[in-house]
Amino acid sequence: MTTTAQAIDRFIAEHLPATLETVKRLCAQPSVSARHEGIDDCASLVAEILQEHGFEAQIFQTAGHPIVVGTARGKAGRTLLFYNHYDVQPPEPLELWTAPPFQPEIRDGALYARGAKDDKGEFIARLAAVDAVRAANGGQLPCNVTFVVEGEEEIGSQHFAEFVLAHTDLLAAQGAIWEEGGINVRGEPTCWLGPRGLLYVELAVETMRRDAHSGGAHVLPNAAWRLLRALMTLKDEQEQILIPGFYDDALPMGERALSLIKEFYDDGAAEESNRTTYGVDRFVNGLTGLAWTEAVYRPTCNIAGLTAGYQGPGSKTVIPARASVKIDFRLVPNQDPRDILAKLRAHLDQQGFADVTVTQLGGAGFPYTQDPDHPLIQLNLRTGKEVYGVAGRVVPLIGGTSPVYAIARPLGNIPVISPGVGYWDNKTHAPDEHVRVTDFQNAARHIGRILDEFADL
Repeated sequence: MTTTAQAIDRFIAEHLPATLETVKRLCAQPSVSARHEGIDDCASLVAEILQEHGFEAQIFQTAGHPIVVGTARGKAGRTLLFYNHYDVQPPEPLELWTAPPFQPEIRDGALYARGAKDDKGEFIARLAAVDAVRAANGGQLPCNVTFVVEGEEEIGSQHFAEFVLAHTDLLAAQGAIWEEGGINVRGEPTCWLGPRGLLYVELAVETMRRDAHSGGAHVLPNAAWRLLRALMTLKDEQEQILIPGFYDDALPMGERALSLIKEFYDDGAAEESNRTTYGVDRFVNGLTGLAWTEAVYRPTCNIAGLTAGYQGPGSKTVIPARASVKIDFRLVPNQDPRDILAKLRAHLDQQGFADVTVTQLGGAGFPYTQDPDHPLIQLNLRTGKEVYGVAGRVVPLIGGTSPVYAIARPLGNIPVISPGVGYWDNKTHAPDEHVRVTDFQNAARHIGRILDEFADL
C-alpha cells in the first residue's frame, strides 16, 4: 500500500521539471527592492502563481512595496502560515556572474539566477509541497494554508510588522514556516529557534562646504579623519562595544541554549567550512572550537561600508569634505534596536561628536527565540530525519536577522520553523546564486510531510 508520504514524494518527482520552470519564470522577473526595480510586476506575478496553485490571492499596497497574501481552505480549522519574500538583492557585480542574473539556467544539477535560493526558489518549493499534499489527500488540503509574501525583506521589512498588526485576522495561524532553511555542511537539516535582531544606521559628517586641495591639510578639517575618530569610540580591539548601556538588556546564553549547542556541536565542521570559504586563517579574538559556535550570543557592531574622498583610479590630492559609514548592529534576545539607536546617539554626543549625524536605514529588527520542545519543532525534526536520513541539528540562535518577531508575537507567540532548499554554499546575495535541484526536491518533500501532519498537532 502506498503511504501518504510516498504519494507526496512521487507527485513532487513527477512534476519537478514543470516546477523548476516556474522557478525560472519567477526568477526571470527582476525585483530589486533596493532600487524598486520590477517590484510591482513581481508582486503581480506572485499573485498569479498563487492563483495557479489554487489560492485566493490579494495584493495589498503599503507605504512601501506591495504585500501578497494567498489563502486556501483545508479540512481542519488549523492554519499553517508560510512567510516568503519576492524581493531580491542587487545582482552586482554583474561581471562575476557566469550567466546574466535574470536569465535563469540549469547547469551541473543546479538552477542559477538571482533569487534562485533567496527567496523565490524557497517560495516555489513550498507551493510544490502544497500541490503534492493536496493530491495525496484526494484533492483537499488537511488544514488551511496562508502565504504572506512581502517585497521589502532585503531592505529591512520596513512596513511588514505594521501590515501584520493591521491584518491579524487574515493571517491568524497556529504555526509558521519561515522564508528559508536547509542543510549544513554535514548534510543535516538545521532547525533554528530564532534570529538575532538588527539595527542598521548610516553615520555621516561634513566638515567643509566642498572638497579642498590637500595642500591645505595643515589647516582644513578632513571629514574622513573626523569620522574615523568617531568610529574608534564605538568598539575596542577585543570587539567589545563601548556604547554605555549597550549590553544592559542582553540576555546571556542560558543553560538550555548552551546544552543544545553542546549537544549538536559539529566538531568544528562549520568553523572549517567558513575558514575555507572565506580564506580566513584566524577568526575574531582567535575564536575556535565550541567558543566559535557560542559567539553568536555576542552582539556585534559591523562596518558594512565606508565612503570618503576620491576612490577612482590613480591619485587625486584632495581633502574630503564629507564622509559616511554604514554600520549594522546584530542584537541578541531582549535587546531593543530602538533603545540601541538612542544610546548610540547619546554616546556620540557625549564623546564630542554631535556633528556626526545618525540615520536609521530600514526597519527595526527585533531578536526572537522559542521553545525547542514545541510539537511543531519536534515534527520538523522528525520529518527532516525521514527525508534526509540523518537527525536534524537544533541551532538556538542564528547570526542573521529576519522579521520572525513581526509574525510570531502578534499572532500569539506561534512557533516558527525553517525547513528549506539551502545548503552552505548557495552564494546567497552573491554572483552565481543558485539552488541545487536535489535540495529543492528534498525541501518540498520535507515541507509536504510537515503540512500533511500539521492538522493533528
